[in-house]
Amino acid sequence: MKPRSPSVPFLAAALAALCASPACAAQADGQAPAVAAIRVDQLGYLPGARKLALVEGRGAHVFEVVREGDGQVVLRGELSAPARWEPAARDAAVADLSALSAPGRYRVRVEGLPPSDPFPVDPQAYAGLADAALKAFYFNRAGTALESRHAGRYARAAGHPDTKVRIHASAASASRPARTVVAAPKGWYDAGDYNKYVVNSGITTWTLLAAWEHYPGFFGARDIGIPESGDAVPDLLDEAWWNLEWMLSMQDPGDGGVYHKLTNLRFDGTVMPKAATQARYMVGKGTAAALDFAAVMATASRVYAPFEAHFPGQAARMREAAEAAWQWAQAHPDAVYRQPKDVHTGAYGDGRFEDEFAWAAAELYLLTGKADYLDAFGRHAAAPGVPSWADVGALGWISLAHHRERLPDPAVRERVEAGLAEVSAALAAQWRDSAWRLAMQPGDFVWGSNAVALNQAMLLLQGHRLTQDREYLDAAQSQLDYVLGRNPLGVSFVTGQGLRSPMHVHHRPSQADGILEPVPGWLSGGPNPGQQDAKDCPVRYASALPALSWLDHDCSYASNEVAINWNAPLVYVAAALQALTPP
Repeated sequence: MKPRSPSVPFLAAALAALCASPACAAQADGQAPAVAAIRVDQLGYLPGARKLALVEGRGAHVFEVVREGDGQVVLRGELSAPARWEPAARDAAVADLSALSAPGRYRVRVEGLPPSDPFPVDPQAYAGLADAALKAFYFNRAGTALESRHAGRYARAAGHPDTKVRIHASAASASRPARTVVAAPKGWYDAGDYNKYVVNSGITTWTLLAAWEHYPGFFGARDIGIPESGDAVPDLLDEAWWNLEWMLSMQDPGDGGVYHKLTNLRFDGTVMPKAATQARYMVGKGTAAALDFAAVMATASRVYAPFEAHFPGQAARMREAAEAAWQWAQAHPDAVYRQPKDVHTGAYGDGRFEDEFAWAAAELYLLTGKADYLDAFGRHAAAPGVPSWADVGALGWISLAHHRERLPDPAVRERVEAGLAEVSAALAAQWRDSAWRLAMQPGDFVWGSNAVALNQAMLLLQGHRLTQDREYLDAAQSQLDYVLGRNPLGVSFVTGQGLRSPMHVHHRPSQADGILEPVPGWLSGGPNPGQQDAKDCPVRYASALPALSWLDHDCSYASNEVAINWNAPLVYVAAALQALTPP
């Protein structure tokens, strides 16, 4: 695989054109920022939000906020004592702007530093972000053309109909021997590549469905401009249905097992979907895929039940599919997916399944009310942690907490609430103790670190929803602020959002469509000191420090790829802050 590689001078010029500070100009040349800067959320803040800016360096003691246009000082305050933030080896002080509530556009000023980027205070600060992050899924639909009336200049021809997919030898069964041809259309392309994976689709689709369940008032009337808009079904549920239909086709009707992925044997080159014509295969079956599928189908069955008129028979179909997948997993409790020798696409391998059993059991209990499922949750569940595709245990806890009135007795309710309270309190303590006001620890800067920050925010929001403690909401706000520019790179990591956003994400449509700007609404993976792509990139990372190890170059699949499971918590967190922040 050889992704498109723009020249370094071109890359520097493109980024410099978007620059608004000397620090950014230095960064465009592939270097760490040369001067200290004031870091803010580039999309701004809700009027009632906790608004924190970070002032790099030492020596300053006070700050002021000035209104754009007339330069009037509207707020003055004292900075916190500066402290070292080790992930970036930077000193920083905190400027608390929370008293600023009047809508408008502002900058922070500190003597000796350039003014901050301009930022708005806006009652709809993150509404457009939530819309863009959700519409990114539409832009990654497989099996359909994207028409200009919905996709604008990102319109493209259809690719990967997936109506003639072969059963790989690793997935063969008595009723479907190897090379049997089946159909599994629709779904979302997983990330920068053109393949589809049940395990990663699982956490992605659940997170979107949870966003609907938790914040229906926000999503209920939102029209994001997809083909289904205006059909009396919320666009979020219409978009999720595109992927649910594909997931349903990934179940073997003969035994209830679920194929691990639908994929080429090798990754496609840097081409548009229509030009990607390799043969496609159903690959493997496994316990993780079956249980992720069961959990998502159980969740979707209850979520879509009120929309029976628009999805006739589908809630019952998904319940039946979920229970069949659960039964398969009971009969195959340790079927680890192992990558066949002739398959060289993403593995999404997982060797432990307690978290998947707990998650699926929780969702099936909420759907059916059967005590056996709640007992299974009790046997398998460990204390919840920050979710990822490889650790989905917390998802069941979140669902049970949201529907705790369905739990059979106070002891079970208390256990569920205590489990989420413990993890959210621990994250809030990390946020409180951080020099950068961020729950992220050095070890959290991994492949997809921005999604780690947002999944931490999602857990913090569960703490707020359970206790109404404002500190959890403030901590979640800081996690989003970090992603949107309040970071030492001064970058808003969402394409098309903010003053400086990624221009060269590792995403084949963005690389091959001939348009300078990438497909909008996608979250870049973020700083990753693992630098697993260093050997494949013609430019070097500017730093190995955890929070600075990022390249805005399409070669950088380790720090600048996009992925559906990273965008889903962005949708959730943006909507949650819009819905929960007091006016």
